[in-house]
Amino acid sequence: MDREKLITMLHDMLLARAFEERAAEEYGRGNIAGFLHLYPGEEAVAVGVLHAAEPSDYIVSTYREHVHALVRGIPANSVMAELFGKKEGCCRGMGGSMHLFDRERRFMGGYAIVGETYPVATGIGYTIAMRDLPEAVICFFGDGAVNQGTFHESLNMAALWDLPVLFVCENNHYQIGTEIHRHSAVPEVYKRACGYHIPARKVDGMDVLAVHQATQEALTQIRNGTGPQFIEFETYRFRGHSMADPGSYRPRVEVKAYEKEDPITIAIAESLPVYPSSEQIAAAGPDSIDQLATHLDQAGHLSSETLAELKAGVAETVEAAVRFATESPEPSLADAQACLDCNRGMEVLI
Repeated sequence: MDREKLITMLHDMLLARAFEERAAEEYGRGNIAGFLHLYPGEEAVAVGVLHAAEPSDYIVSTYREHVHALVRGIPANSVMAELFGKKEGCCRGMGGSMHLFDRERRFMGGYAIVGETYPVATGIGYTIAMRDLPEAVICFFGDGAVNQGTFHESLNMAALWDLPVLFVCENNHYQIGTEIHRHSAVPEVYKRACGYHIPARKVDGMDVLAVHQATQEALTQIRNGTGPQFIEFETYRFRGHSMADPGSYRPRVEVKAYEKEDPITIAIAESLPVYPSSEQIAAAGPDSIDQLATHLDQAGHLSSETLAELKAGVAETVEAAVRFATESPEPSLADAQACLDCNRGMEVLI
């Protein structure tokens, strides 16, 4: 992988972490309402997967989709404004945290209903197949969604019709507060795909380079017309399920074990009601983001000065996004009516 690609991936991981940290702070200040599901700890999955995708590919995400949207190219200003419920947001303030959408970038939405991504992605894949286009659909979902009926129905149809869908399981081990071995008879999610003859594998979701390589290989197979692929990325979220969840159900010994891979969890104790400051996180030590930075440094691609510049640029981007969201106007009732009327002509989105 060339130097510019590696540095871009590192930038996106840094932006993802900083954006989510700031979103948590703004939630605490009352600027973001409703549910807020954060992504710290899982950045390697979003960055590795989406950097392997083509602009022509479609992305279908879950309610934990802020980072997917950012990496896909939706401006931080637009995403933050949407979280604030402002008119300048990517959905005009009508969607909020769990419903980001960008037709231009083929980001086909975050979905609040567990398991909703499968049929949406399958339907888009069917359209691509009927048109015989060299495109693919990337369908994100969590381990907690694999017991939904839509999982089995969609995998069966995708396999039966050789649809160009890459099923991406972000296995962070917990369905809200229930550990996977307690809610799934088959806790190794990738093995479920064998029932539909879909090639599947498990990959370290904390290693962005491994994620990127596995995704590239899977998408190559899909573009060769071999049908769907399935990857389970084993990762870990450092927060609770949402801002309303302190995460106290997780045993300390487990968190300590993951600190060996990503010591940033030292600063993100699951029982703390307040999100850790950037100073606390910095004091915790290196994490998966720093692993990539170390790799770049050892390969002679990244100096400490360049890394400092990246972090400074990311910090300014996030600050600018918050200013933009704060200053953006509130949507009006007329804006809401316009959204209701936008599809009265039965237009298709793809």
